[in-house]
Order: sequence, then C-alpha cells, then structure tokens
Amino acid sequence: MVRPVRFEFNEQTAESNAFQNADIATQTKADTQVEALKEFDAMVRWLRDNGLNVTVIDDTAEPHTPDSIFPNNWVSFHQSGKVILYPMQAQNRRLERRQDIIETLSNDFQITQIIDLSYFEAENKFLEGTGSLVLDRKSRIAYACLSPRTHADVLTAFSKVIDYEIVTFEATDINNKAVYHTNVVMCVGDIFVVICLEAIKNLDERLSIRNTIVKSGKEIIEISIDQMNHFAGNMLLVNNTKGEKLLVMSTSAYRSLTPKQIDRLDDYARLTHFDLSVIEANGGGSARCMMAEIHLPRK
Repeated sequence: MVRPVRFEFNEQTAESNAFQNADIATQTKADTQVEALKEFDAMVRWLRDNGLNVTVIDDTAEPHTPDSIFPNNWVSFHQSGKVILYPMQAQNRRLERRQDIIETLSNDFQITQIIDLSYFEAENKFLEGTGSLVLDRKSRIAYACLSPRTHADVLTAFSKVIDYEIVTFEATDINNKAVYHTNVVMCVGDIFVVICLEAIKNLDERLSIRNTIVKSGKEIIEISIDQMNHFAGNMLLVNNTKGEKLLVMSTSAYRSLTPKQIDRLDDYARLTHFDLSVIEANGGGSARCMMAEIHLPRK
C-alpha cells in the first residue's frame, strides 16, 4: 500500500472514470489530502492489528502523482516470482511506477523476472494492472472488462507472459458508459465471485461469464448496478497470519449490501469495512484498488 502525500482529484482520469465525483471533490478540496491520509492510516492500522502483513511505502511529493494510493494499477506480483509492470492511460499515473519499491520488496521476496508492458503506452494501448484484470489465480483465469483502459492487444501480451486464460466482456453503467475497470464490476474469492452481471448488457456474454465462473467451482453472488456504484464489486479477499479469511471493502460498499448478501458472504470470510469516502469521491477507486497483493515467494 502506498501512503499518499499529495492525493487529490485527478483531472486526467476523470473522463473515463465515472466513479470520480467532481461535485464532492470540489467541496472537500482544501482538506482532501488530510482526510484521505486519515482514511488510509486507519485502514492500515486495522489491517495490521488484525494480523495482516502490510508493507507501506511512502509516496514522494515530486513528481506529483495524485492517484499513487492505488498501486495495484501499475504492478502485480506473482507466485512464480514474476513482477509485471503495466501501461497506464493517464500521463501522471505513469509516474507511479517506481523501481525503488520493487527493490524494497526484493529484500524479503524472491523476484525472478520483471516484465514491463509499459511500451504499449507508445501505441495508446493500456492495461491497468489488477484494476483492468481480476485474477482467479487458482484457475489461472483473468477476467477483463474491455474499456479505454483495457485493450485486447495488451491482454494477449499478458496472457503470453503469464499463461492465463483471458475472459473478456463489456460492461456499462446506468448511463451506458463503459465501466473503466473490471475490479469495480467483480471480485473473485477462493470459492465465490461477487459480480454485477446486470452491467453486462450482452446476454450471450453474460451467460458465458456465468458459465465460466460456475465451471471454476465458485458460487456467484450478484450485485446490482446501484451497489456497483457504491463499490460493492471492489472487494479483496485476504488471509491474515492466523489463516483467517477477511473480505475487505469500504463502508459505502458494505452499507449497500442486503442482509441476505451479507449473510452469504459471511459464510466465506469475516467482512471488514472502512470509511473511504474521500478517497472514493476524489480517486474513483476503493478498498481493493488500494491494495497490491504480494504473491511473491518469501526468501
């Protein structure tokens, strides 16, 4: 997780990210960094107090990277020891890629190869990490919602270097605008998937996604577009040092869930949530986006 220094509403990402709320951002602009830091620190403190190993890297004041709090978009870490760097759409987000972070992690984890896909930026083709990709690491399936930030050509390159089956679809919001990242549409757990099938308008694609999930042995828990808009798809399943499963989400996401959905999810993990309202309104991302999970083998 990257601790923010100059977090604020990013004008460069707003066009393709309908989850950013310019009205709320304007109202809170003077206190955005202060309040976002409070939200970030409270989340990290709780995760650590509950047995999660959290590596926190401080952002730098220069260059200005307003979205550095979402590191999962520029890097992913894999059990094979591979580290993948991704092509980012916004110019100021490309500055988030930091070699020193990878070097810091290499002190404790084995890194066998760094695969840099950022060269696709020269072709205006993008794939924003585990925002664009929702990975079923056990079944080696990568779900990808095609959008201005998720290009088919980069998906093919990703598949070749990491050997994942790519399952693509298109999803739109209530205004028929392409959903910018896959990880707001769905969350893949170990034996369950939270997904907004309603956002997949093509019925053949919707059926195909459903069949793929069922075939992989996972239960489907559907959420509505309204719940998706409250970041109910932006969850991450993590394990603490005691082997306990925790499903991490924002308070907005949790409050949007129905009692039945909460009861079903509670069968699979302990639900935990945090107030991330300032981060969500300004950044258009939520709890899952803030965590770049480290699957590298330990030294």
